[in-house]
Amino acid sequence: MILVADSGSSRSDWMLHLPDSKPLRFRTKGLNPFFVNEKEIASVLGQVQEIIPYIKEINEVYFFGAGCTTPDRRELVSNALTEIFPNSFISVESDLVGSAYATFGNNQGLICNIGTGSDISFYNGDTLEQGVHGIGYVLGDEGSGAWFGKQLITAYLYEQMPRDLMRIFKEAHPITKDIIIKNVYQRDRPNAYLASFAEFMAANRTHPYIDNLLRNGFDEFVRTNVMTYPEFWEYECHFVGGIAYHFDLHLREVCNLHGVRIGKILKNPIEEIFHFIVNRELNVEFN
Repeated sequence: MILVADSGSSRSDWMLHLPDSKPLRFRTKGLNPFFVNEKEIASVLGQVQEIIPYIKEINEVYFFGAGCTTPDRRELVSNALTEIFPNSFISVESDLVGSAYATFGNNQGLICNIGTGSDISFYNGDTLEQGVHGIGYVLGDEGSGAWFGKQLITAYLYEQMPRDLMRIFKEAHPITKDIIIKNVYQRDRPNAYLASFAEFMAANRTHPYIDNLLRNGFDEFVRTNVMTYPEFWEYECHFVGGIAYHFDLHLREVCNLHGVRIGKILKNPIEEIFHFIVNRELNVEFN
């Protein structure tokens, strides 16, 4: 049996190939190794009741996750998975690799993740080529949920938000400076906390302030990430992630302005990744 995971900082989607029935799907919290340790990852998986009957039968696990960009972080996740699936072949790659499989398959172009965080890489049809991006929510993550959340709560705390929007924000999020500081600086997964304010943006996307914020954020992403690639306009550019998906009209407008050729925009790539892996390993086609 093959188990495939697509993990971000906020949540992880899983699919298990069952030969004689539909794939088993389940979801856990995000398992970014920059924010959870080996013990926590094993603990989260150990509590998933759906896979307990199949643990001994699972012989291949493919994990594609945010934060799995360096050998030590991939090893951390691999060790945790090995604890739960001791008899399985374990493969751990970055979420960008999974996104490339989901969108390009064996073709080439630019793959962008814009969800809780953001990242980009060039996929040559076989592997991702190493770049200079993906420096995290403190230094980068332009146009991501964490980036937008940071802009929102900073404007709120400095009282730079328009009065009407600030009133709506207070009603939706009755929070104080102390609560915000505690969540950002003292609690786990601060990037996921910042990204949680994307729901407020979605509910108020027609407000001129939010509309402008979205355009500026995606413009920042395109200029800082996409346009750094020589002759970027020659390649198709696929996007994966909730922020790209839910605010696709703003993203498309900014990309068109800069001559970026948009391909697919996927919210959750788990199904496409799963199909790619199962087809590659078992030569099983899906309708």
